[in-house]
Amino acid sequence: MRRTTLGPFEVSRLCLGAMLMGGATPADQARAMVDRFVDSGGNFVDTADVYGDGASERTLAPWLARHRDRVVLATKVRFGVSDPGGEGLSPERIRAACEASLRRLGVDTIDLYQVHAPDPAVPLEDTLAALDGLVRAGKVRALGASNFPAWLLAWAVATQDREGWAPFVSLQPQYSLVERTAELELLPLCRAAGLGVLPWGPLGAGFLTGRYRRDRMPADGRVSTAPGDLEEAADRRATERNFRVVDAATEIAERHGRPVAQVALAWLLGVPGVTAPIIGPRTPAQLEDLLGATDLDLEDAERARLSEPAPPPDVSPHRMLRDQIGLPDVPTLRRHRPTTPT
Repeated sequence: MRRTTLGPFEVSRLCLGAMLMGGATPADQARAMVDRFVDSGGNFVDTADVYGDGASERTLAPWLARHRDRVVLATKVRFGVSDPGGEGLSPERIRAACEASLRRLGVDTIDLYQVHAPDPAVPLEDTLAALDGLVRAGKVRALGASNFPAWLLAWAVATQDREGWAPFVSLQPQYSLVERTAELELLPLCRAAGLGVLPWGPLGAGFLTGRYRRDRMPADGRVSTAPGDLEEAADRRATERNFRVVDAATEIAERHGRPVAQVALAWLLGVPGVTAPIIGPRTPAQLEDLLGATDLDLEDAERARLSEPAPPPDVSPHRMLRDQIGLPDVPTLRRHRPTTPT
């Protein structure tokens, strides 16, 4: 499997998401899937304390006890869990949540510790200072964010630069062929500031696997069963424009003799700034369908065919800046950054 750089790490171009491990995926099967992922060349595993109220982290612990040095290990903090209790990003809770994750995972250090979502009840500076403290203490090697809007991510990055605090090295946004709003501001910001992008939901909650058709919505699928307030709810996901994306992906998959899901992942992997989509297979068979995506190189015409049906919204001021001023994405951004701890 191909690899790339993320902050201080060399990571595989696919990240194995562990959200279902210890829940929908039984523990023994989950650990066998990690074995298969690593044997295929993968070395990047992502979980969170909230997944199964710690069950995912506990499921990974026996595997990590034998193979800790084989993976870059990422987890997250923000949402409510029974240990340490409560929720949010106050400094005290961040420190307690980190200790709880370390215990559940059975490790001394978390490679990538990520803020799962913002907490408007806590000053951003307090959260960032606490995260910096974890890096200085050696509990965490690097920091990331997830589900941050661009304005808040920019505020955080600027604050870390100004204070000399440990920086975010990555962002986890929702991003796929059927959810492309990240292209408006998040991706340009990450490219300019040098943050890696770890898309979650890269298959649109299974919508881009080939299982969904206009006349065939699997009754047990996540899109079919999702409540209306979730991102993958059927009225948001199963639209005509999104089905046209599936049509295009199916045609290209047949041409290459590959699963539809690999085509969707290969498109993401070709987007500048994308580091590693996070795949979340429930079964070993689903994992096998995804592993070859990093070796699939799409032609420009194929990428255009996939991109055409469901582009990001054309909004102001982006449209004006592009059409009237010719302002492109900024490939790099000059930043005054004090020396930060390693």
